[in-house]
Amino acid sequence: MTVFAAIDFETANYGRDSACAVGVVLVENGCIVRRHYQLIQPPSRWFAFTYIHGLTWQDVKDAPRFDAVWAGIGRDLERADFLAAHNAAFDRGVLAACCAAHGLPVPRQQFVCTVQLARQQWDIRPTRLPDVCRRLGIELRHHQADSDAEACARIVIAAQQAGWGR
Repeated sequence: MTVFAAIDFETANYGRDSACAVGVVLVENGCIVRRHYQLIQPPSRWFAFTYIHGLTWQDVKDAPRFDAVWAGIGRDLERADFLAAHNAAFDRGVLAACCAAHGLPVPRQQFVCTVQLARQQWDIRPTRLPDVCRRLGIELRHHQADSDAEACARIVIAAQQAGWGR
């Protein structure tokens, strides 16, 4: 039984620990079994990326901090064989920085990058998430953490169905 989790962070600003939203989709044997979406109160009120994701300090000022959010999500990730993200270096960096800022262990699983997966499996270029989703017929509300995470999960599922990972 293969279990993986797709994860997507939105950040408030250039600080890697400035996560302001997270989406996680847990997949077991090719089926989505759980979805998480949570706003996160970042360590600063400064929002540089509202123009990308639409979130502001007003949206997250009463949201839980990363450590409280991670207490719930982290349990699901313990079961995952691997984590997946589109442009995994970004999300892996945000996760590591947020864990470090809160004294939490970083998940041990390897990350699968769906940018690389889309290139290897289908030779899709360009590989921005909207481009990959359009090519594979996956619905997307780009820069909404829950939608981006689900799209990433569906990319991995499609690759598995096409023989990746066997």
